[in-house]
Amino acid sequence: MKKIIYYIFLTSSILTYAQKKELKQAEKLIDQEFYSEALNELNTNKDFILGSDKKYHAQYYFLNGWALKENSDYLASVISLKKSIEVEKSLRQNKYIENANILIQQAEADLVNSAIEDNKNENYKSASIKLYEAYLMNPEKDDNIDYLYFSASSAVNSQDYDTALEYYNKLKEMDYTGISSEYFVTPIDTNIEEKVSETEYNLFKNSKDYTNQRIGKTESRFPEIVKNIALIYVQKGEVDLAISAIKEARAINPDDINLLLSEADLYIKLGDRDKFKELMQIAVQKDPDNAILYYNLGVINAEQGEFDEAKKFYLKSLELNPSYTATYLNLVGLILESEGPIVEEMNKLVTSRKSSDLDRYDQLEVKRVNLYRECLPYLEKLIEIDPNNIDAVKTAKNIYYTIDDLDNFKMMNAKLKELEN
Repeated sequence: MKKIIYYIFLTSSILTYAQKKELKQAEKLIDQEFYSEALNELNTNKDFILGSDKKYHAQYYFLNGWALKENSDYLASVISLKKSIEVEKSLRQNKYIENANILIQQAEADLVNSAIEDNKNENYKSASIKLYEAYLMNPEKDDNIDYLYFSASSAVNSQDYDTALEYYNKLKEMDYTGISSEYFVTPIDTNIEEKVSETEYNLFKNSKDYTNQRIGKTESRFPEIVKNIALIYVQKGEVDLAISAIKEARAINPDDINLLLSEADLYIKLGDRDKFKELMQIAVQKDPDNAILYYNLGVINAEQGEFDEAKKFYLKSLELNPSYTATYLNLVGLILESEGPIVEEMNKLVTSRKSSDLDRYDQLEVKRVNLYRECLPYLEKLIEIDPNNIDAVKTAKNIYYTIDDLDNFKMMNAKLKELEN
């Protein structure tokens, strides 16, 4: 019996020695910055090391996490380092916990900084993936939930709407607001309020060199999240879900003009022009100095045959933004809509020899010419703003010809040939 016990003890000693040897070799490779080689060493011996003495498991996971971090595999690194801490706690040891926690913090910071660089370089998909991994490192922590929010934003920028929708819905289910404290102090020497960190605030709040120390709160991100969910459904063409989400978003944030415009845009896509017009009129009330809103109201009124109303809105749009070229073209087109009935009546009178009909024809001709003259100031202004606008030049050329302004006709004709060439 003693021989058997001795044999078992000897075998155990050999295995322990082998475990220590493999782990020491991996640690040596890490020290020499051969991280891929260290990972290969650890993976090759993983089953052997984890299949025997448990007291070496914590060291294995620690070294594995360390090498993974240095190899830029940050999420896998954190998972391994947390496993090391878990094993140590179960064994009531504390050899690697402190260093493992330091490496976890470094891995998270490195990953987030890499995502920030990706966003700066417009590599939004990579940034979104990295920020989501940063969230997964500690999904219960408020700061890490922020990473999920930023990951969704990057996914939108990369036009990965399915991923963005998944993340925004996850945030919505969490009732995530992203509200955080902000700290402000006012130096007495400058009397200009400054935003400071919490640590600085605690140092300055009792200092005689600062006054008006206060703590504020950031705005909730929840309305934006619900709004983005609605906008993504619009983008995806999922009409019922989009309408439901937009109504929910507007109920949360009724004064959001962009959300109101998104709802209006949705209805125009659905062909509900009356609802679009109703929402645009509400938008104008909320943002009365927005030239685009008046332009859109001009478009929808013109389409519905309400030309006087349309003209009024186009003129208001130009008053607010005299450089918006689309308004000029639409206004000219609207004015020329009146030409159709005039020409139609003139065509009926052209063969008549009655004195009254001839007088009526002349009146209509004057009316037609006046219509053209009304258009010219808008066309001339448009060409001044946008000299390469072929449609404007063509229309001006035709009008000059019709009203017998041959000098300007020749000038527009030459300009048109130049543009076409």
